Amino acid sequence: MKRSNRLVWLGAIATAVIILLTFIAAPSSSKINSGSTYSRAPDGYGAWYAFMQERGTTIKRWQKPFGDLKVEERPVTLLRINSLLSEPILLSEQKEWVKAGNTLVVLGVGARVTAANFSTMQNSPFGDVKIATRRRKLSVSKDGKISLGDRFGAIVWEEKHGQGKVIFSTTPHLAANAYQDYLSNFQYLANLVTQKNNLVFVDEYIHGYKDADVRESEGEGNLFSYLIKTPLLPAFIQAGVLLVVLIWAQNRRFGKLVALDTPELDNSEAYIQALAGVLQKAQSTDFVIEMIGKQEQLQLQKALGLGPELLDKQTLVNAWQQQIGTATAELDAVLQQQSRKHRISERDLISWLGKWQTLRKIKN
Repeated sequence: MKRSNRLVWLGAIATAVIILLTFIAAPSSSKINSGSTYSRAPDGYGAWYAFMQERGTTIKRWQKPFGDLKVEERPVTLLRINSLLSEPILLSEQKEWVKAGNTLVVLGVGARVTAANFSTMQNSPFGDVKIATRRRKLSVSKDGKISLGDRFGAIVWEEKHGQGKVIFSTTPHLAANAYQDYLSNFQYLANLVTQKNNLVFVDEYIHGYKDADVRESEGEGNLFSYLIKTPLLPAFIQAGVLLVVLIWAQNRRFGKLVALDTPELDNSEAYIQALAGVLQKAQSTDFVIEMIGKQEQLQLQKALGLGPELLDKQTLVNAWQQQIGTATAELDAVLQQQSRKHRISERDLISWLGKWQTLRKIKN
């Protein structure tokens, strides 16, 4: 197979794999699960939900749209734990539902940031409640009542609407998993949702959890319905068409298998490179000068016929001057540097090696 065709095939397969991995392995947003009773993260409410069940409170997860609450025969207390802060304002549908005698508890509403400490302990009938927010409601309506607060303003307050009421909290983490060591936080929220003999529901629909019949009615009952609502469907269609065209045009294998040649390992070179790396890291330029200088001097003495024993600098310089006659100063400089035996910079080391190379050329 030609190289160009092989590249097209590999590109098409890589594109398809990337799209598939994006669809399967892309992490879902953890923000939407903040406040969910299914979450075990610090900002989840799984521990509080288990606490309510252990104390015998009848509590259920609500996984349907808000409008379906109207069909309940008994009054309902609905707990909504926002993933993102919302305004403490009721929609007309919610206001009518509350006026009918139901209770809405909303944790995590926007309020002004005050000069209060971020982490405070607030007094309550169940003990000190840990609060981690500077947001405070500066004033409540005449029909309102502050349930938890300090001199900076209200943290938890309630407002009456007809026969029912709505309870707001500036912090969404009133009884989150992170506060399992603060039993008063769990007890305080439990009291908020059980003040009346109502059915107690926790809204999980706002966190993306839906009953099977709801998913079916909203067109999310199968994978194809889900893909229609996402940008992934056009990507899959394009990738599929591309693959079909490539298969139709070049219905063949990639080519014959080619064995890769294993490069031969030069142990001496590998050892030299490893030693050089260690010496460079340790900045042992003095050791390098000593070792290389001795070998260069021995090679030079051999070329001048002076024997294998290292001679003193002046003897070698005199012999060089008699036989070569030029670059005596350069030879004296490299031998002088060698005799000092102290560390120098890497730039000076390279310069010193360059002078030896020049002397070898002159000698030859």
